[in-house]
Amino acid sequence: MSERATNLHVIGRWIEDRARQTPQRIAIEFIGHTLTYGELDATSGDLARALLQNGLSPGDRVATLTENRPEHVVLFYACAKAGLILTPLNWRLSAPEIAAQLQTFEPALVCASPTLRPQIDQARALTASAPPTLDLSRLSIELGPVSTDLELPLVADDDGLLIIATSGTTGTPKGVVLTHANCFWTNVGFDLAAPMGGDDVVLQVLPQFHVGGWNVQPLLAWWKGATVVLESSFEPERVLDIIERRRITTMMGVPATYLLLAQHPRFEGADLTSLRRVLVGGASMPLALIEVWQARGVEVVQGYGLTEASPNVLCLAPEDATTHLGSVGKPYSYVEVALHDNLTDTFIIGAGRGEIYVKGPNVFPGYWNNPAATAAAFDEEWLRTGDVAERDDAGYYRICGRAKEMFISGGENVYPAEVEQVVLAYVDVDDAAVVATAHSRWGETGVAFVVAKGDTTLDIVKLTEHCRSNLAPYKVPSQFRVIDELPRTPVGKVDKIRLTKLAHNGS
Repeated sequence: MSERATNLHVIGRWIEDRARQTPQRIAIEFIGHTLTYGELDATSGDLARALLQNGLSPGDRVATLTENRPEHVVLFYACAKAGLILTPLNWRLSAPEIAAQLQTFEPALVCASPTLRPQIDQARALTASAPPTLDLSRLSIELGPVSTDLELPLVADDDGLLIIATSGTTGTPKGVVLTHANCFWTNVGFDLAAPMGGDDVVLQVLPQFHVGGWNVQPLLAWWKGATVVLESSFEPERVLDIIERRRITTMMGVPATYLLLAQHPRFEGADLTSLRRVLVGGASMPLALIEVWQARGVEVVQGYGLTEASPNVLCLAPEDATTHLGSVGKPYSYVEVALHDNLTDTFIIGAGRGEIYVKGPNVFPGYWNNPAATAAAFDEEWLRTGDVAERDDAGYYRICGRAKEMFISGGENVYPAEVEQVVLAYVDVDDAAVVATAHSRWGETGVAFVVAKGDTTLDIVKLTEHCRSNLAPYKVPSQFRVIDELPRTPVGKVDKIRLTKLAHNGS
């Protein structure tokens, strides 16, 4: 294969092509400051040369600890052009956890925002061989003058672009390597499902240590020439203000994002006329919440994905949001999905239930420096997701839950996601999560943690009756615990580990 044929899908080309076409268009807005496409291309090119000039080589990792910032985007494209692998670390982790990731990923350089520099210094002190750390906001200055004569390397489609640490809900986090080709094809399929144009204004609140902080809207926006409004954190009142003031057209979030916005006192009076579409990930959105946003003229696009698939796998079109409640849709273009019966080791044809298997150019090549975990993640060419789903006769998928979250009550399998959908359908429930706890008679049983809607006092007897009317008896939780809010991970997913501990402790 020729050199030309191996680098058709590299991400560094996106910003170069866009800068050539629309150099004066605004690529990024951040707290009143702007960066044009011409500036983003030029500064990332200079930074790419500076990094190589300072001893880094293609394939080296550049770790970051930062909130969402324009400098982080510049560094991303610099790494893409230089053949380096950006490795964003979760800034909500403790110093020992960050230190463990530094030892695992062995970055050649760490870049930290000024506010998080003390945190990274604490982590570096815990490592045997600490990599050099530079201030992300002064990176070009600290690296020194750059030679414009330095030729950038030829980057291949299958070269690593990102290492994203998994959330760790099933154990020690692993580093998911995503290639240029993975990101390219994910965004092609995404554009076919939820198109974006140069006139879009995208609000980005998902953290950039998460795959959704890059591959679910931002990269597609910069490919298409749209403007991305970066926010370093999610604050409902500020987000509503930005939607109004900057005429935001689309944004991405988890169900909790849209719940908190809808619950805010300003929501009813907020001007949302510019907002045509919101994307939802992490979990299915309750029907009542979908209808709240649809009533404001906003399309709701839901889906399913995982970091190892970079991340998009299934997508539910907005016109199906209410007619296929609880569904996560059908496969994205260029993505193959199958259901596997692990008991018979066969694939399920037609309607049925099984583990979701995924295949396509979006699927990652493996975990960083972890061949055992990589081998366990694949069944020949298929990625094993560990998630169980049902597929109906029309080809729509519905997530039943994590295979590892499934529990057995009285000899019957129970998937928490199924139970949660029923609990969420109750009129006075705003949010809910179900975990398993030991039971003297049935072995295991479900405990439902529920958040009441507004100032409502939940009638547990009526909620139990609602569940009994819609679920098999063994699926009905034996306990309902009302709490103010569900604990969540840094990317907004329900923290089932914390809830399980609460269920086991009885408080």
